[in-house]
Order: sequence, then C-alpha cells, then structure tokens
Amino acid sequence: MTKVYVARPGEALGADSLTWRLFGDQRMLLVGMRAGLLQTMHPAVDQALRDHDSTYFQGPMKRILRSLPQILGVVYDADAPATAARVRDYHRHLKGTLADGTRYSALTPEVFYWTHATFFELQVALRDFFGTPLSEDQKELLFQESRQWYSLYGVSAAGTPTTYAEFVDYWDHMVEDVLVPNAIARSTFNRTKKGIFGPSPTRYLPEVLWRPLSDTQFDAMAWVLRGTLPIQLRERMDLDWSEADERRLRRIGAGIQHTFGRLPVQARLVPQARRAWRREHAAR
Repeated sequence: MTKVYVARPGEALGADSLTWRLFGDQRMLLVGMRAGLLQTMHPAVDQALRDHDSTYFQGPMKRILRSLPQILGVVYDADAPATAARVRDYHRHLKGTLADGTRYSALTPEVFYWTHATFFELQVALRDFFGTPLSEDQKELLFQESRQWYSLYGVSAAGTPTTYAEFVDYWDHMVEDVLVPNAIARSTFNRTKKGIFGPSPTRYLPEVLWRPLSDTQFDAMAWVLRGTLPIQLRERMDLDWSEADERRLRRIGAGIQHTFGRLPVQARLVPQARRAWRREHAAR
C-alpha cells in the first residue's frame, strides 16, 4: 500500500523530495515557454502584466526566464521561505481593474495559485513529452509536495485543490472556461520580425550570427509550444498541428529521454538546482 504524503505547511521541501529531483531538470526549458504562455492567458494575469510589466510585449519566454530563478529558489534555496516571501512581496502592488470592471489582485488564490499550478503541471508535462511519464502515485506525491511549496508564500489556499484528482478537474476547468487566447498568446506563434530575442547576449557572438540563430531557436520553441499546448487551446487558437507533427514530437521526446534520461540526477539539473544538491551533500 502506498504511503500517503502529508504536506507540512510552512516547511521547505528537502533533498529527499520528488520535487527536488524533477523541478530543476534542464528539460523544463522545453516546456517553460508553455508555462509562461498559460499564465498570461489568465485574464487577471494578462491585465496585471499589461498594467505593471514593461516587458509584457516581449512575450512569455522573456518573462519565464526572468521569473524562473526566483521560483527555483523557493524550492532549492538554503532559506526557501525567505525567497518565497520576496516572490510574494513582488506581487503585492499588482492590483487593478479588468475590462469588465471586476477588481483583481495578484495575491488572491484565484490568481496566485494559477501561476503556481503551471509550475507544478510543467513537471508532469515534461515527463509526458520528453521523459518517462509519472505514475499516478508519483503525480499525487508531487502534487502534495507542491501544496507544501505553495504554503511558503503565505498566500491563501482557499478553494485550491487538495488531491491530484481535484487538481486535474481544476486544470480542465481553467483550460476550458477561464483561459483566454489573447493577443499576446496568438502573437507568440507569429514571428513578425527578425531578431525577436533582441541583441546578442555576448560580444563573442556577433549580431550577424546571433539574429538568424536566435530566430531559428524561437521558431523551434514555438513549434514545441504548439505541440505541447493543451489540445483544447490549440484548437481554439486554430493552430496547425498534423499527425506527422505529433509523430515527430514523440520521436524527439523519445530521443531526448533515451540520451538525457540516462544521466545521473545532478547532471540533469540546471546549475541553481545542482548547487543546492551539493550544499545538501556537504551539510550531510
């Protein structure tokens, strides 16, 4: 019989958690843009970004790359509760009014939990597309750990799911009834200019090489995003996706798992997570 995990509110996750093994996986960069896009399709998140974020029109990848180190820190930092408090406080001033006159605040569970939910679901989607799919027991364990992780923010969890089965219902409801394919979401799939990622990040890579390389990278990421997007949203946005595309994505996913999945856990992690593992190992 599977042991039921009991979330410990206010307590940071440790190196013995499944989240520590999965969340910092480098393959999450393949689905990170997906999480960013799903977040911005929530009407309140979309409005908050329009009202308060000057980088809004640079797209979901720009935002996710800026946010991810902080979110990783809520899992892997030595003082994860302090990192979580900073993340929460970044959002305190994000308030305003939606187009229909409804007031919104980024710290309500209806809004804040949705952004957290995309980071939890990212781990499941990563394994579905680019790794070994998680078992139902693993999904439940990972979900319960995500509740403990969410508790560090000190934000209300009223009305949020308490089991993975409830989370699936919540996720389906959000995709079907809440998310809106807004202008920024649609523009993600229609690159209208060259050099969409901006200037070269290093002087060692000249602009004449960086721009075509970065545009090719963006097109590949947009293709992966189209294939991993929930089917209902892909259909509502009239995004082309053929059976040949699906077979190709699955072949790529199998190839990534065949090679990358054989590496030791720490070798699969992003540097921030890898440093946390080394810190814990040294402490023990």
